[in-house]
Amino acid sequence: MRKIYLIVLLCISSLFSFEVQKPQIYDEQNITGWLMSEKLDGVRGYWDGKKLYSKNGNPINPPLWFTANFPPFPLDGELWSKRDDFEAIQATVLDHIPSKNWENITYNIFEVPEAKGDFLMRLGSAKEWFATRPNKHINIVKQIVCKDEEHLQNYLNEIIALKGEGVIVKNGTEPYHTGRSPHILKVKKAQDMEGIIIGYKYDKGGRLKSLKLQLDSGIVFYLGGGLSDKERLTSPKIGEMVTFKYYGFTKNKVPKFASFLRVRGKE
Repeated sequence: MRKIYLIVLLCISSLFSFEVQKPQIYDEQNITGWLMSEKLDGVRGYWDGKKLYSKNGNPINPPLWFTANFPPFPLDGELWSKRDDFEAIQATVLDHIPSKNWENITYNIFEVPEAKGDFLMRLGSAKEWFATRPNKHINIVKQIVCKDEEHLQNYLNEIIALKGEGVIVKNGTEPYHTGRSPHILKVKKAQDMEGIIIGYKYDKGGRLKSLKLQLDSGIVFYLGGGLSDKERLTSPKIGEMVTFKYYGFTKNKVPKFASFLRVRGKE
């Protein structure tokens, strides 16, 4: 019976499996003529035509009115409210029981996975759908043609000054594709990354000194910088995902000058 139950669970989970686009890090590639937009610091939301899921395939439970007039085809975007509001966004979006705080959330569409054509044509299909089926919580992420490196850096500085996270630049001529791509780049003053907590290190007084993290690459290292007194007392839980900022890598592929930013929860 247990074996059958596990097989059923695996079959159910496979129904919701999908792969999303993931950006590489900008490293002075030639991005003239590419499209750039603000990188919104929210929770990624993938609409499969019926329901919303996080980037890791976990169900998101918005109120029914939030997804009114959503199309029967997939959308990819960011669930977001305003800049410098990540904790409130995450608490609202990842809550199993939707609250009135969803009124503050917008769905900011930056891809239409199954649409044909180049990037702007794909976004155009979403604009066309919602033009006759309005939803006040829908935004199509504004795209700006990047003139050159100076234009990109000026735009990035504007976003940072407004307490934004960074910029995404994308080769608008490419058809839709999934996985980490050199045609989509993340531009920030400092880079960031996520890791899973697999252990702790304490000082002689029993106070949390650092988190033992494992990265997608398999690299394991200790992260101590950036932890507040409260976080050192309460200790984020084993298995939780945390975001940290860093400045390049060592020769051993360990993030340099890593500093804790926040617990991301189970998206």
